[in-house]
Formats: sequence, C-alpha cells, structure tokens
Amino acid sequence: MATTLEKQLLEDMKAAMKSGDKLRLETIRGLRAQLKNAEIEKGAPLTEEDVIQVLMRAAKKRKESIEQFQAVGRDDRVQEEAEELKIIENYLPRQMDEAELTALVEQVIAEVGATTPRDMGKVMGKIMPQVKGRADGKLVQQIVRQKLASQ
Repeated sequence: MATTLEKQLLEDMKAAMKSGDKLRLETIRGLRAQLKNAEIEKGAPLTEEDVIQVLMRAAKKRKESIEQFQAVGRDDRVQEEAEELKIIENYLPRQMDEAELTALVEQVIAEVGATTPRDMGKVMGKIMPQVKGRADGKLVQQIVRQKLASQ
C-alpha cells in the first residue's frame, strides 16, 4: 500500500508529464526512484516516516550541492539545484523557523538541566526526536551550541 506522499508524487508526476514541466518531472522521477530503492533496501513497504526521511536526504543533498556550486561559481547549476530543492520541499512537513527552534532548545535545556557545552549530547538526544523531519539538524546543533555557550 502506497503512502499518501507516494500517491501525491505519482499524481504530480502525471500532471508534470501533461504540462511538459521537465524539471518537475525529472525531480519527481528521481524521488520515486530513491523511494523504490529505499523500499527494496528495507525489504518492506515504506511508512510515511520512511518516505519523509528519503525526501529529507534528497533535500539535504540539494542544499549541499548548492553550497558546492556557489563555491566554484556555477550559478547555472545553483539555480537548477535551488528549483529542485523547492520542488522537494513541497512534499516535506512545514519546517520550524529559528524562533520556534530557539524556544524549544531553551525548554529542553531547562528540562535536562544542561549548563555547559559538554551537556550538548543530552540536549541533542532529547530534542532531535521532537523536531524529526521538521528542522535541519545543523541548525538545531548551532542553536544548542550558542545557548549552552552563553550560559
């Protein structure tokens, strides 16, 4: 049984074929291939959470590519990767903004009684399951590091 996201990808792929949107079509085809590979690896149908994890990895890969292409001045590739990232992000849950993350980090720091940067593992261990799929791990880590350093 296909998940809701998988069904949505299939419908959007059909729509992209009909409209002639090549970039959207190729991006969705790539995502569907990654999902199929993940399903084969797992040896069982993917859950909605599994699908989100695959999409998050695809988005992360695009972000890293954008950084690398910017570093070498390939603006044409930066634009293409950014457009692909935008397409992928349409299928991901709404991402938490920095203010929401900061408030959650402060709450978790208080809950676990963290006082020094050495307590980062405790804080990250408690916060990551709460933001899974809704926040970039690097950003969370950066905010936690800032808050612990300023205490």
